[in-house]
Amino acid sequence: MNSKKLCCTALFAILVCAQITFATAQDDDKKETKTYKSIGDKALKIHISKPADWKATDTRPAVLFFHGGGWVGGKPGQFDPHCKHLADRGMVCFQVQYRLLNKNNKDAPTICINDAKSAMRWVRSRASEFGIDPNRIASGGGSAGGHLAAFLGTMDGTDDPKDDTSISTRSNAMLLFNPVYNNGPGGWGTARVKNRFQEFSPAHNISKDDAPGIVFLGTKDKLIPVATGQEFQKKMQAVGVQSELRLYAGAEHGFFNESKDKGKWYRLTVAEMDKFLIELGWLKR
Repeated sequence: MNSKKLCCTALFAILVCAQITFATAQDDDKKETKTYKSIGDKALKIHISKPADWKATDTRPAVLFFHGGGWVGGKPGQFDPHCKHLADRGMVCFQVQYRLLNKNNKDAPTICINDAKSAMRWVRSRASEFGIDPNRIASGGGSAGGHLAAFLGTMDGTDDPKDDTSISTRSNAMLLFNPVYNNGPGGWGTARVKNRFQEFSPAHNISKDDAPGIVFLGTKDKLIPVATGQEFQKKMQAVGVQSELRLYAGAEHGFFNESKDKGKWYRLTVAEMDKFLIELGWLKR
């Protein structure tokens, strides 16, 4: 790499890190919570972060984030730092509460996917209310939440019977943080999906109409081998879909969270996330 290109890369990283620091410290006065769906007496919430200069007449890009937790744990809030950062960069961000599976049963993640798809339909159908572009909505998430985000970007089916299926649930981009997106034999989650993995596994449903995506994966992740990420990227690129893979030497599962390693991996992955969104034309440099 020549010295000019190296200087430009270093400057970009410095600017992004400065934006991350500012966004993390920023008062989140544009955050609100709404109910997107009710199951009996249980209200499922969606947490919304908007840019400081947001207006309802905007047509901004947006992202729905899904927390990790193996489909059995976790809660919205995991992606608070990402939402603060992206809201400062001009996006509207949503963090989705979804129903969790019973730890003691071996149910497939049907209800989790039902809720993820309901949330996408709820947001997309209210694009004018939220000042977003319905054709620029990304799905993002970590681990099991990354599976849900990848499902929205690659697969159809597994809809809540009460949903309006005329509203598309296909995301327009994917931000996948160590996603468990291969649920086939030898993959993660096979004990739950068993021989029905074709219904649930994004890695087994890749096609040319999938959303472009970026994957962040640590080389020491005990749940997702590097080979799984490489194979997913290879298959996506083979059908002509943009697919980026970023590997982080020595990093383990969940490495991308701001709380890990004094935020080192968080800053590195967010800088790459920004680059990807800039390439899509969703963010400005």
